[in-house]
Amino acid sequence: MTQSHIDYASRFAIDPAAAAAMGTDELRHNFHIEGLFQSGRICLTYTHYDRMIVGGAMPAASPVTLEAIKPTGTKNFLDRRELIAVNVGGAGTVEAGGQSYAIGPRDMIYIGMGVEAVSFTSADASAPAKFYLLSAPAHQSHPTTHIKIGDAKRLDLGSQATSNERSIFQFIHPEGAKTCQLVVGMTQLAPGSVWNTMPCHIHDRRSEAYLYFDLPEAARVFHFMGEPDETRHLVIKNEEAILSPGWSIHSGAGTSNYAFIWAMAGDNVDYTDVDPVAMENLR
Repeated sequence: MTQSHIDYASRFAIDPAAAAAMGTDELRHNFHIEGLFQSGRICLTYTHYDRMIVGGAMPAASPVTLEAIKPTGTKNFLDRRELIAVNVGGAGTVEAGGQSYAIGPRDMIYIGMGVEAVSFTSADASAPAKFYLLSAPAHQSHPTTHIKIGDAKRLDLGSQATSNERSIFQFIHPEGAKTCQLVVGMTQLAPGSVWNTMPCHIHDRRSEAYLYFDLPEAARVFHFMGEPDETRHLVIKNEEAILSPGWSIHSGAGTSNYAFIWAMAGDNVDYTDVDPVAMENLR
């Protein structure tokens, strides 16, 4: 479906028993999102997982404006929602509520409920900005906040010995910018490391979305999902996303190192609110 320069689609929630019976095409149709970044357009997927919207904005020679879509049922996109945009492309600018914010590569901006006018611009159309968009319903307004990658809370984890040496950048955390329910961060794997989020976990109180990026053209990530004793996998290329229901594990291994943005929405914003899965319980 199309509204001006915005494309959108909907994804309905899938239960674990239905997912366990799906083949590759069905799994990809329900959990995989491609084509997020299209020149001069905003591409959105409205999901029925905590009503989270996952999308991308890729302004070209002209700015693109975030407008309401039919599934939100509101006059303006952010009348009852909050938004995070993470730039995974070239330098760009976000206009929000009459203010302009220069968003460099890997920087993010949080925009609270009630901001009426939001638009995205690329500093150079030949090296466009690529804004990864994440939105969830909100119950109160919090201030618009620009968080540079250097200001994110950094945690260095893993090791070369286990092929998961990585740096986690928490853009949203309890000591930082306030949100209603969005929690967002980025993980960068070191050269020679390929595993993410293993040992894995689930968090039934929150849905999650992954965007894999910084992958070479011929590289792939094998993303693992499903209940711990009934796992499935999807093969993902650069700048593609995965929807992860609360009942599903979310882990992956790549053919090279890569980065990914993870975003959660649901009952709380506590990072430690997870249910670990022991390796011996994976099937």
